[in-house]
Amino acid sequence: MGFSNVGLGLVHGMAHPLGAFYNTPHGVANAILLPHVMRFNAGSTNEKFRDIARAMGVKVEGLSLEEARNAAVEAVFALNRDVGIPLHLRDVGVRKEDIPALAQAAFDDVCTGGNPREASLADIVELYHTAW
Repeated sequence: MGFSNVGLGLVHGMAHPLGAFYNTPHGVANAILLPHVMRFNAGSTNEKFRDIARAMGVKVEGLSLEEARNAAVEAVFALNRDVGIPLHLRDVGVRKEDIPALAQAAFDDVCTGGNPREASLADIVELYHTAW
């Protein structure tokens, strides 16, 4: 019901082509992409990332909004490292030369429209490169 009401967003839209092109497990693809897309979305989140950082054990008292946003992103990167999620798309076999096709597929994915910040095709290409 929650997915139907709010959509899934850019992380899922970018993860779907990774499964289709490379058979990357969907959870792994989402985990690799999540902190990168969080950073992209950070300016559209108000206080939500402060809540995420706090829930992940970060002491957020006294942090500026930007510091709290960065702390949330870094906490997700740390969790990925701690549980053994590959850190880069290249670690799961993604080829750099496939990024334009992956980005087009992600741009066209129905989930992408549910993202809190609108993403252009160029934005998605850059996010894949950053995660690569």
